[in-house]
Amino acid sequence: MTNVTIKVLHGSDRGKIFENISTPLTVGREEGNDIQLNDERVSRCHLKIQRDNDRLVLTDLDSTNGTKVNGAECQLKILRHGDLIAVGRSLMLLGSEEQIAERLRSIGGGSGSQSRDIKSSDDSIAVELHRAPEGQLPVEAMQVDELPAIPDGLTPGQKAQLCEILDYLQHRLERLIETVETDEATEQVLLKQAAWQRLLDVQSRLASLNRSITDPQWP
Repeated sequence: MTNVTIKVLHGSDRGKIFENISTPLTVGREEGNDIQLNDERVSRCHLKIQRDNDRLVLTDLDSTNGTKVNGAECQLKILRHGDLIAVGRSLMLLGSEEQIAERLRSIGGGSGSQSRDIKSSDDSIAVELHRAPEGQLPVEAMQVDELPAIPDGLTPGQKAQLCEILDYLQHRLERLIETVETDEATEQVLLKQAAWQRLLDVQSRLASLNRSITDPQWP
């Protein structure tokens, strides 16, 4: 990745483009940030974006109202061109048009994005992206279909720990899939209450694991 380009799509600073900013960079309401936003819901120093080898990593700096990437709240997140970053009432797009087009091509599509509505943590935020010609890959494919990469440089012990986590998830999912009942007439998939509770338990455990990684002092 080269230097960072960020466009403000919604909020008081809508239309601003911060081009070719070197990393690390900070985003916040206070002067001195590389990207200063005129948004009372944004913390004085809200988030940081830094480079780790060839990856860009976003870290929320214990902001008051949190940070969302592609609609999901996060404390620590690997960023990719085309990602949407929501802070306060502001919504930002990462990457220049050329960088986003290149990412789309790299995952098997065209060079644009399909019209969609995107909302941040505040219901008043709604941004419409321009419609691309038929046959081009929609934004959803960039944000959902890519399988995250395994971290580089893991030690044998770290690889074993990661495999244990993946084995645990695979085993729990297999057990849940075995309990599913399908109704061909209605094309519905039914899950028993006990299985549903187990699925919620897995989600809770994953959330706790994620939190323990991003915040070693928790709980």
